[in-house]
Amino acid sequence: MSPGSARDWGADPASLPLPVGGARLVRLHAVEEARGLLTVGEAARQVPFEPRRYFVVSEVPDENIRGEHAHLALHQFLVCLAGRVTAEVDDGRRRAAIVLDTPRVGLYMPPLTWGAQHHYSRDAVLLVLASHEYDAADYVRDYPRFLELAGATR
Repeated sequence: MSPGSARDWGADPASLPLPVGGARLVRLHAVEEARGLLTVGEAARQVPFEPRRYFVVSEVPDENIRGEHAHLALHQFLVCLAGRVTAEVDDGRRRAAIVLDTPRVGLYMPPLTWGAQHHYSRDAVLLVLASHEYDAADYVRDYPRFLELAGATR
C-alpha cells in the first residue's frame, strides 16, 4: 500500500487522526490569491504544544532516510514547505505513511512515536517544530528499545 498524499486529503475535517497512537494530520489555514499562497499556523490552535525549537531539513539526497528515532518527551510538528517527503509514524503496534507535499497540512507526532522521513524531492524543505530544546537523552534510536518502551507505556 502506497502512502497517501497530504495534498489530496479532503477539506474536512480540520484534524485527521492516523491509525497510530496520537499522530494526526492537521489542516492549516491557507489563503490562495493572485499574489500567491499564504499558509498560517497558529500554535495555540493547531499545534498541540508550545514550540520551543525549530529546525529545517533540506537538500537531502533522495536515497537517504532521516529521523529513524523516537522521543521520550518531545512533541514534533512537521510541515513540508516545498517539494515532498514521505513521513512514516509508528507507535509500536501500527504504522502509517503520508506524503507531505503541501504547506497546508502538518503532521503531529506525540512522544514515543517512531518517525522516519524518506524519498525527499530535490526541492524539499521540511520545517519541524519541537516542544523542547535539544536533549540527546530524550532520543530513542534503537528500535527494539523503542518497542519495549512503547509496550510498557501503552
